[in-house]
Formats: sequence, C-alpha cells, structure tokens
Amino acid sequence: MSILARFTATPSMTTEQYDESVRRLASGADWPPDGMEYHVAFTSGGNFRVSEIWDSREQLETFGQRLMPLLAEIGIELAGEPEIIEVHNIIKR
Repeated sequence: MSILARFTATPSMTTEQYDESVRRLASGADWPPDGMEYHVAFTSGGNFRVSEIWDSREQLETFGQRLMPLLAEIGIELAGEPEIIEVHNIIKR
C-alpha cells in the first residue's frame, strides 16, 4: 500500500540548504530512490515542507537511513516526526 509522508523543517531551513540536499542526493547512484513515486517541496506557514508518495513505509525507512545523516551534515532539522498517511487512491494525468 502506498503512503504519503509529510515533512516539516524548522523555520531556520533555507531553500539553499534544500537545494544542496537534492544536489548531494542526486549525485548518488540511487536517485530517485527505489519506491519514491513523487517528491514535492514547498513553503507554507513560514516553514519549508516536503510531501512524498512512497510505494511502502519500508522503502521510506530504508531511504531515511541515507537521508537523515545527510540532512544533519547540511544543518537541516525537522520540526518533528513526519506524518505518515496510507494512500487510498492516486490519480495521474
């Protein structure tokens, strides 16, 4: 079952930090990572946010083992645990 993962960064995160994280991730062999269907980055309420659709929670957790150390190196902190929601339906154009 697909899941929606919603992440919120602390207000101190910048778009430059986000761009650097994507640059580093994209320089690796596994980009986009196995299981990631969509990745959307945006600001809302003064915070940088990311929403992703994953094929499974396990694939998200596997990627998280690579992602979290990288975010720490760049100085990106999350405002809390990501919100994980089971997806009922996806419609693509």
